[in-house]
Amino acid sequence: PSASPSAASSDATHNDADVTFAQGMIPHHQQAIEMSDMLLGKQSIDPEVISLADEIKNAQGPEIEQMQSWLEQWGAPLEGQGHNMDMGTSMAPGSSPMPSMMGMMSPEQMQQLRDAQGAEASRLFLTQMIEHHRGAIAMAKTEIQDGQSPEAIALARQIVTDQESEIARMQQLLNNP
Repeated sequence: PSASPSAASSDATHNDADVTFAQGMIPHHQQAIEMSDMLLGKQSIDPEVISLADEIKNAQGPEIEQMQSWLEQWGAPLEGQGHNMDMGTSMAPGSSPMPSMMGMMSPEQMQQLRDAQGAEASRLFLTQMIEHHRGAIAMAKTEIQDGQSPEAIALARQIVTDQESEIARMQQLLNNP
């Protein structure tokens, strides 16, 4: 037993749901970090919103690395087959994103956030991130239900807990400007 416990358990049990979860959550988290970076680059943003954006980045960056590591251990590609990871550039007009990518912002929504300033940027970030988090929670709940990897299920549970708490904070910030 010279292998580390985490490597051993990752190799031992995983299924397609675990792979799909990691492949879908990586670009989902990457977009949340991109949204946070956009907000953090602006002036006149509520300090509580800045704090929240920093927390999102600090939590989701290491989670991306963990999921990339699992996919590597599992011999799975970083991107799923048939998923449009760019969300919007090659989708037919009027079509909706893959269910596994729920909560992803469209290129137009990302541009709105990029263009917004001050209180409007804070409001847009909060409303978009609530929707984004709801999508991540739905994806995580699917993993909890269908996944096999104990580590992936544990991360999914953590995502649900963290992001439900962040949604409550974001709703409070929106309701008490």
